[in-house]
Amino acid sequence: MATPRTDPLTVEVVELIGTVVARYYAEYEQAAAKHSLTGAQARVLSLLTLEPTPMRRIAQKLKCEPSNVTGIIDRLEARGLVERRPDPNDRRVKLAAPTEDGRVTARRLRESLDFAREPLAELSDEERTVLRDLLKRMLGKEAPVAAR
Repeated sequence: MATPRTDPLTVEVVELIGTVVARYYAEYEQAAAKHSLTGAQARVLSLLTLEPTPMRRIAQKLKCEPSNVTGIIDRLEARGLVERRPDPNDRRVKLAAPTEDGRVTARRLRESLDFAREPLAELSDEERTVLRDLLKRMLGKEAPVAAR
């Protein structure tokens, strides 16, 4: 196991990463509240706009218990933002999917974000690629070799 680095540069980088994450979540929570949603509800709704998703997969992506996702989906469904559908590939599985109102709400939520919508707006494509590859290395994931 590697010895933790406590040099000033490492400490500064870790603090900056924490600041970026905190700023993202704070803005996301504020935007969600303007739409009478919790941050978790807003994240689930945004996730569902990509594709209808089984609740177990939502729980995996959010790193929470499936019972928490069931409660979130129940509340979104009660507001008419989400519906449950049978999975066409396995009718025993229910997919959560946004309704038209849910898609509109998710779009409005995204449009109301500034930093959280595009925290990398000031970076070039090359800088974003380098950052992505460095973050993947930090997480122990293989980063693709960048085309030069």
